[in-house]
Amino acid sequence: MDRQPLAAQAGGRHRPEAAMNAIPPTNSPIVAAFAARTPGSAAAYAEARQHFPGGVTHDVRYVRPHPLAVARAAGARKWDVDGNEYVDYAGGHGALILGHAHPAVTAAVAEQLARGTHYGANHALETRWAELIKSMVPSAEMIRFTNSGTEATLMALRLARAATGRTKLLRLRGHFHGWHDHVAFGVTNHFDGTPTPGILEGLSENVLLADPNDEPGLAALMARHGEEIAAAILEPTGSTYGQVPLRDSFVHLLRTETAKRGIVLVFDEVVTGFRVARGGAQEVLGIRPDLTTLAKILAGGLPGGAVVGRRDLLELLDPERAAARGVEKIPHQGTYNANPLSAAAGIATLEILRDTDAIARAHATAATLRGAMNAVLEEMSVPWAVHGRHTGVHIFTNWNRLPITPTGFDPLALGYADLKVPRGLQTVTRLLLAMRTHGVDFSPWPGGPVSAVHGPEEVEATVAAFRAALRDLRAEGEIA
Repeated sequence: MDRQPLAAQAGGRHRPEAAMNAIPPTNSPIVAAFAARTPGSAAAYAEARQHFPGGVTHDVRYVRPHPLAVARAAGARKWDVDGNEYVDYAGGHGALILGHAHPAVTAAVAEQLARGTHYGANHALETRWAELIKSMVPSAEMIRFTNSGTEATLMALRLARAATGRTKLLRLRGHFHGWHDHVAFGVTNHFDGTPTPGILEGLSENVLLADPNDEPGLAALMARHGEEIAAAILEPTGSTYGQVPLRDSFVHLLRTETAKRGIVLVFDEVVTGFRVARGGAQEVLGIRPDLTTLAKILAGGLPGGAVVGRRDLLELLDPERAAARGVEKIPHQGTYNANPLSAAAGIATLEILRDTDAIARAHATAATLRGAMNAVLEEMSVPWAVHGRHTGVHIFTNWNRLPITPTGFDPLALGYADLKVPRGLQTVTRLLLAMRTHGVDFSPWPGGPVSAVHGPEEVEATVAAFRAALRDLRAEGEIA
C-alpha cells in the first residue's frame, strides 16, 4: 500500500505537466471565443512570459492560450484588463471567505498601514491575533506564525521529527501540503513515492504514501512502520478541499492509530481552517490533532500562516523551555512572521467569522449552487455531477465515463483514481475557458470555494454560464 497501488491507476510515475497542459487546438470555437474576448489578457501574458517561467507566478494560474489578467475586484466579482466582469470562485486561492476588498478588512489594513508596515519587534496585534485563534481552534494551545501554508507544514513536520526522534512521514496520496521537499511528490504525479526533480531520493524514502479511505491498508501500514513514523499529515476533508473526500471513519481511525503509537497527527487546515467551521474541520469531526497548520483565511487575504497545537510540541521553539527539557531548540526565523498588516487583516476577518453567520451563509449558498448545477446536468442529460461539502463546489466531469446520475452521485463510492482530476484534461480546460467567456471564473479543480458574499444573483449568473458552457462543449463534441 505504501508505495504502489495508485501509481498505475492515476497516471503512472511522471505525467509531465508540460505535456498535460499543451496549447489547445486553434480550431476550437471555445478557445477562439475566449481569445476574442480577452485580447488585453493575451498581451499581458505575452509580456509576463518574458519575466516568469510559464508566464505565471503560481502553477495553478497556468492555462493556454492565456490566463486572465485581472485589474480589480470587489465582493464576489472581479474585472479583467479588458473590462470583462466575472463572478469569482478563485477566491484568492481560497483565502477570501469574505470576498474581495471587504470594507472592515481593508479599513483595518489601511489604519495599520499609516502606523507602519514592519516593526521588527513584538507588537499588540500579533497577541490579539493569537488570542482569537486560540479562542476558535480547539487544539490551539500555543501558536507560531509563519508566512505561508508551505512554511507552516514544513515547521510542523520538523517539530514532529524533533519531538519523536523518528524519521518517517505518513501522507495520503493526492493531498497537497505545499511545495517543500517532504511533500513535493505523490500529489499530481509520482504516486509511487519516487521523488520529483530536485528532491533527494533519501528524503522520499522516508515518506510513506497511503491510499485515502483504505482503512485495512492504513492499519497494515501502521503495523509495519508505526514505530518509525514521526508524523501523519492530511487534509482532513480530503484532497483539494474534498474533491476526493475522506470518510469520517478513516480520519478517526488515523487519530486512533497515531495516538496509540505516539505519532504526531497534523491536520493541514490551510484551506479548511475557519471555512468548514469557526474551529475548522477538527471542530466538525470532533478530533483533536496534535498540530494544525493554518494560512489563507487566517490572514484575511494577506500573506500569513501558523502552526498551532500542543504546548509541549511548540515549546521546542522556546529557548528556555527546550533547555529545561535538555533538548536543542529548533531554530525558526521569518522576516515577515506576524507582519502587522497581515495581523490586522486576520483579526478583522476572524472577528467577523466569530461574531456573524458568514460561514453558515457561505455553506448555504454553496449547497444551493450545487443543487442548481446538478439540475442543469439532469436537464441536459450530461452524465457529470457537482458535489462538495461546506463551501466546496466540485465539478466531476466523469472522464472515465462511469454510469452515474448527477443528483444521485456519491463521491465516497468511487476511488481516488476516478475522482482526482488529471491536470490539463482537455474537457476541463475548455470548460474553464467557456465559463470565463460567459462571465464566471472557476478554480481549475474545476469548481471553487463559495464566499459569504456570493448571493442569489451570483448563483443565477453561474448557473446560466454553466448551461451555456455545456452547450458550447456539446457543440465541440466534448460531451455527448
